[in-house]
Amino acid sequence: MITIYHNPGCKKSREGLQYLQQKTGEIEIRNYLKDGISVPELKDLLMKLNKLPHDMVRTQESDYKTRFKGKNFTDDEWVKIMTENPRLIKRPIVIRNYKAVWGDPVANIDVLI
Repeated sequence: MITIYHNPGCKKSREGLQYLQQKTGEIEIRNYLKDGISVPELKDLLMKLNKLPHDMVRTQESDYKTRFKGKNFTDDEWVKIMTENPRLIKRPIVIRNYKAVWGDPVANIDVLI
């Protein structure tokens, strides 16, 4: 089973979902903006991605630019910020078993299929 952390309002996320649908039929869609994301869940994702929290922050978001840019936060603080502001999380994130990838570009997803 492949899981995609998806934002239906995001073009890149929609492209990732469409790509997955063309490649495989077993997809769990996780709308993390609607359902939220917990601190343990995000930490697990980051571990599977092998990324630090700030690596997965969408720095082009206006909320990032106005509230967080130029400030120093610990990894735990970034995780809390990202769970409280899930729009800041890069998307889509695709998971299979114990590995995850950021699906931008969509070709990144191929390592999981």
